[in-house]
Amino acid sequence: MNEVSISTLFISLAVLILLSAFFSGSETGLMSLNRYKLKHLADKQHGGARRALALLQKPDQLISLILLGNNFINILITQLATYIGFRLYGEPGIAIATGVLTVILLLFAEVTPKTLAANNPEKIAFIASYVYQPLRKLLLPLIILINWLVHQSMRLFQLNTQNVATSTALNSDELRVAVTETAGLIEDSHRDMLISILDLEKVKIDDIMIPRNEITGIDLAADWSETLKQITRLPYTRIPVYEESIDNIVGVALMRKILPLLMRDNFNRETLEKITHAAYFIPEGTALTTQLINFQKNKRRIGFVVDEYGDIQGLVTLEDILEEIVGEFTSDPRAIHSTLFQDADGSYLIEGSTHIREINQQLGIDLPKNGPRTLNGLILEHLEMIPEAGTSLKIGDYPLEIMQTKNNMVKTVRLKLDKPAQPDSNDG
Repeated sequence: MNEVSISTLFISLAVLILLSAFFSGSETGLMSLNRYKLKHLADKQHGGARRALALLQKPDQLISLILLGNNFINILITQLATYIGFRLYGEPGIAIATGVLTVILLLFAEVTPKTLAANNPEKIAFIASYVYQPLRKLLLPLIILINWLVHQSMRLFQLNTQNVATSTALNSDELRVAVTETAGLIEDSHRDMLISILDLEKVKIDDIMIPRNEITGIDLAADWSETLKQITRLPYTRIPVYEESIDNIVGVALMRKILPLLMRDNFNRETLEKITHAAYFIPEGTALTTQLINFQKNKRRIGFVVDEYGDIQGLVTLEDILEEIVGEFTSDPRAIHSTLFQDADGSYLIEGSTHIREINQQLGIDLPKNGPRTLNGLILEHLEMIPEAGTSLKIGDYPLEIMQTKNNMVKTVRLKLDKPAQPDSNDG
């Protein structure tokens, strides 16, 4: 019987090496696919995407199929290369074939195809899916047997044998990173809004509320003529109504209901109480995501933040929460007067009632946020006393100088930065 020619053997070896490269590259391509883009393409009835997605639904079977094919091909390559080496050089040819084959397999059956597949996962994976889908059906009994043997061996070593499919679910932090990585694909303003939505869970009502000492409303116990003058100056559409103290809150009156009464000269305490809606209260520490849903569920746009003793700590509106997502968009008169002003020497004059979070966002710094909410509270906690004007201190890496104190509060503070401020709109 005539022996097969050396040229035929080399051609067969080249074909087997290409098959090995196919298995190696397709494995990397399939495992490198963007699952979300894959699902999007599959929904658009892309044939390759649908087949690849179906294969990835059972990753254990897919891996068994690829390894089964790859190992079978590599065994044939080893046997054929050894035979060629022996045919050419005798016994020394076996050692030569082993060394040369190792280099060839590494370069052309492993590194090169895997690199190409990693750079072009969709092209490789979609082509491979047309091969793997019928091949999996053909070899399914053998694949099931291999997986059963694998599970038995894992159970022998007390390892988890559950067939867990690759999870594509992302938690909020992972999703935040994914959105951040879309620079150039999504407009910056849209990306910032998406990140702000994800950050709502980390932000509490206390971080954005109007402090109780800044709440402006109608006092039923005040002189009525003064109340009428005050109403003409109030710039809000929803006005808190209380009696003597904000803790004795009656409710909220709508300016659109007050104005018709004023025009008909029928506005008095009795009519005001009739049009006043009951107050809506929010426990302090409530996350913005939770409160946004609560506002929607209760058909409310304004609420009063209370502590564990029921004392009112501040006020928050639906607009305040929405501005955390899209940035400032209202004509809130409070925004006309900035609480943070840059002086000519580059330092910043900051009102003591300014929220720490707002300062960090606007200046790109990192004052402690885990304790007091306002700059005044942070300074009082740090000094454990009410400082006099001219007092200097350092909190973290930031030197502060007390410029004005009033009514047992730090009213104005000067903050000096060593380097220009870097605003951070995504500070959570």
